[in-house]
Amino acid sequence: MQSANFDLLKEISCYYADKLAQHGATPRGVDWNSEESQIVRFEQLCKIMHDTQVFSLTDIGCGYGALFDFLVAKRSLSSYLGVDISEDMIHAARQHHSGHSQAQFIVAADPTTISDYAVASGIFNVRLNRNDVEWLDYIQSTLDVLHRTSRYGFAFNCLTSYSDEDKKRAYL
Repeated sequence: MQSANFDLLKEISCYYADKLAQHGATPRGVDWNSEESQIVRFEQLCKIMHDTQVFSLTDIGCGYGALFDFLVAKRSLSSYLGVDISEDMIHAARQHHSGHSQAQFIVAADPTTISDYAVASGIFNVRLNRNDVEWLDYIQSTLDVLHRTSRYGFAFNCLTSYSDEDKKRAYL
């Protein structure tokens, strides 16, 4: 994994490897509250894609590949590249999707190709102990990667401070 944010990405990789070990290849294993909340996020992120168009997609922070399953059921997908910093997540994704020739999964911080669209779901949620300057640098550099590796557009999500107090966590 090569990146200007190597230490941060290493810590985040360990965080998600622990979640996967605890909960398996499930929404909880990628730190979502439920399958329903994961699907809502997928639906929002996919609004940038045209329903009638066949397209390629890069999924940065793909986890175990749940977005691929969502897309295969609903859209015309020519190819899917899942990128994740966690070797454990990529191993789970490859196992789960071994029969799908249009899906490729790699351990990396940045995609190796350009696709029609790129998404990043949840990768800006786990801040850990990073200060504002470090965190903003990580977000901006990742947005640059999304821009550089997508032909038509990209989408991402972020947590907001407008949340229920009981759901807020200092490391998010």
